[in-house]
Amino acid sequence: MQLSRRTLLTMLPASALLAMAAPLRAQAAGRPVSSSGADRADPAADHAAVLANALAILAGTAESNARPEVGPKLAAIASTARARLTALDGAGPGELFKGLPLGTSDANLNTSYQYLYEIALATRVPGPAASDLRDDVSVQRRVIDGLTRLHDTYYGDQSKGYYGNWFNWEIGISASVSKTLVLLKDELAAHRPDLAATYLASMDAYLRNGKDGDVDLDSRFHTGANLADITTNRILQGAVTGDDARVTKAVADQLTVYATVDPYQPRHGVTDGFYADGSFIQHDSVAYTGSYGKVLLTRAVQTVKILKGTDYIDTADLVAVVQGWVADGFAPLVFEGWMMEVVKGRGVSRTATGYTDVAVVVEAVVDLSGHATDSDAGALKGYVKFVRQTSKAALDPAVFVSPVSVARYADILADTSVPARDLGDAESHTAFNAMDKTVHRRPGYAFALARSSDRISKYEYMSGENLMPWFQGDGAHYLYLAGQDQTLAFGVDYYTTVSPYRLAGVTAPVETRGTIPELYGTAWYDNPDRGFTSSSESQNTYVYFPRGTNSLSGGARLGTYGAAGLVLGDDVAYAAKQAGELPEDFVAYRNAAATKSWFMFDEEIVVLAAGVGDPAGRAVTTTLDSRIAAASDAVTVTGRLRDGTPWSGGGTAPGPVSWLRYADAGQGVSVGYVFLDGERGGDRGGRPTVALDTVTRSRRLVRTSNPDTPVTKRVFSLSVDQPAGARRLSMAHALVPNATEARLKAYADGRGHGRGPLSVIANTTRVQAVEHRGLSLLAANTFTPGTHRAGLLSIEGAASVLLRTSRDGTVSIAVSDPTMERSTVSVTLRGRRLRAVSSDDGVRVRKVLGGTRVDVDTHQAHGGSLTARLR
Repeated sequence: MQLSRRTLLTMLPASALLAMAAPLRAQAAGRPVSSSGADRADPAADHAAVLANALAILAGTAESNARPEVGPKLAAIASTARARLTALDGAGPGELFKGLPLGTSDANLNTSYQYLYEIALATRVPGPAASDLRDDVSVQRRVIDGLTRLHDTYYGDQSKGYYGNWFNWEIGISASVSKTLVLLKDELAAHRPDLAATYLASMDAYLRNGKDGDVDLDSRFHTGANLADITTNRILQGAVTGDDARVTKAVADQLTVYATVDPYQPRHGVTDGFYADGSFIQHDSVAYTGSYGKVLLTRAVQTVKILKGTDYIDTADLVAVVQGWVADGFAPLVFEGWMMEVVKGRGVSRTATGYTDVAVVVEAVVDLSGHATDSDAGALKGYVKFVRQTSKAALDPAVFVSPVSVARYADILADTSVPARDLGDAESHTAFNAMDKTVHRRPGYAFALARSSDRISKYEYMSGENLMPWFQGDGAHYLYLAGQDQTLAFGVDYYTTVSPYRLAGVTAPVETRGTIPELYGTAWYDNPDRGFTSSSESQNTYVYFPRGTNSLSGGARLGTYGAAGLVLGDDVAYAAKQAGELPEDFVAYRNAAATKSWFMFDEEIVVLAAGVGDPAGRAVTTTLDSRIAAASDAVTVTGRLRDGTPWSGGGTAPGPVSWLRYADAGQGVSVGYVFLDGERGGDRGGRPTVALDTVTRSRRLVRTSNPDTPVTKRVFSLSVDQPAGARRLSMAHALVPNATEARLKAYADGRGHGRGPLSVIANTTRVQAVEHRGLSLLAANTFTPGTHRAGLLSIEGAASVLLRTSRDGTVSIAVSDPTMERSTVSVTLRGRRLRAVSSDDGVRVRKVLGGTRVDVDTHQAHGGSLTARLR
């Protein structure tokens, strides 16, 4: 790929990227100009091109629809339309479609508009395989009559509307209406020439979070994927009505989404969007690549396609930016065709799978490859093939939005000149510190870690989705094993059958918490007098996606290795309740305490925890891992105590444990656990407990709108349980993916005799450090002010540090500030007098008495790693 060009564009500040929109703003002010500054020849021709492009996206072309590979997509369009017509025929009083009563349900109104669009779509599908609904004027007029009835009775009076979710009124309904207006433009002109203008006036009136019926870039609702949705709708609306000012302003507004977010100088106060490290944030503080991020990706690619051949903007620059999103933001989060849970917000509770999520990404990449050039196009096509080959679930292109995308997908798969290839390396480490997430990948596995802080939300709950999310950002991890169908390991069934207090990696107090509907009887905390409405800022801050109170959450990356640290904190709701800032009936919960580190190598992920306990004296459970398997799978647990006695779990270990191995023969996967306690601050009373239970629960337990489907799984849990009033514990273990018993035994045999690869250097609430002798790698996290020793390192203050010595004597070091608050981090290598071979900007190396000092300028680095090579 042309990384230099892509990186340059992706890193552009908003001011530079928005300069591309200057001609558009001029035209919106009544001065038609082209993207090059010359007078635009024919705005009407641009509108026609937008409409033709949009029609091709939605309905396909005669050429694409003649392809046999597109047949299933066209059949799905036709069958869906017929089902909607049947529902239209069977509607009762107060309904447009059977089963969707109107007047009080914004969701049903939104769905009714969607159904009208789906009927209209079937009448505009071209090509020899189109159904007999094609160009059926009577059906088109039924849609128009439906639009008229909905507007006259349920939508046109704004004093009666805007109940429920703002999204439906400002985005969802407008999306279906705008696409329907595009599809039926000609018949509307003949049958109801006033209806388009009528709807535009109402859609503008419902844009209540905007300004004067238009986008407001200062609105917290008009950011990221939401802004892309709104502006795409307005581009189509302007093209339908010939309102060029609407189109040009919508394009200019959408361009703001493409700028890389600068958290230190945000434009319009917006922190939603893509960051320099590949992170994506929506709702101001939610890590959301796998949900809102894929929506933004789709809209961005659609904008490129919609504006193709027009004079609004040169789309080549947008292609390069979006290509950077795919490579740096999405690809690290896709493992064998599965979208990782750590970036899906409340979407983790939905029944759609991670494979379905990735299908959306694949369609966008397929279309993007058609607009990229040379090696960039080849890289994108190769990635499409790679996802197809590695995914454990067949991708059905019939789920694509566009028939044209289905045909292009088939062409890519058939192109023998394009090799299947990932956009990143099989061995990689990605520190998404801007959104408090970490992804560590090796050919046999991927490890994803969910952190949180006073910058990033602990979880997201909303609209009855993700009902029990309390600990999902408190160091919860997900270990994806190669070759496994991830629907059998994670997804909605993981959250359904695994206790929310025992998610893998979580330390939680032993207590029972109530869901929002259980606590308040509604899907939100309803107290308008105190500023709590369904979409108020207070609701967001304290109920939907609360941040933590801890500032330390981050880590360093050195090549393909990484370290991450986290100090557990309460969420802001608990802190505010303690300060008397929330109403008396508002319920807030207190967390347990722990300081944790994760050190990620090739064959192991080492996890250290110190100060584990509860300030309130409650019992606490630290879950080292939880996994699920099919009820019929043969699941076994084997292991050894330190004295060599075999132990296969079932309760609390009778003595110190050396290692354990979990194996699921049904899926052909295994995970090993090597206990490193007892080396430095290790075994201080906490012995693991193993449980293997058969659990049956309904998927509705985690989402109110899920079907009441019972799920039965074998649930494995490995935990350390502390009784109420117990002293604080420290613990250390290594996760070993795909481990054999022989391999685990080798760790135990080598411990303490200089042959084992792992050594715990320190494990306290001040410093945690591990040495991997096989890799000549020292990794350390420090958490408090002062000077901290970790092996040959002296580290000043809170930091994350990796140090590796190569065979030729070269020393590589990476340093980051996990608090994002420090200006400088200083590290001294004691006993080593070295000089800099190379270093990042802001890294200074000098010899000092007794060693070498490395000063790293971390000011406004936003948790990023800075590196140097020394000799």
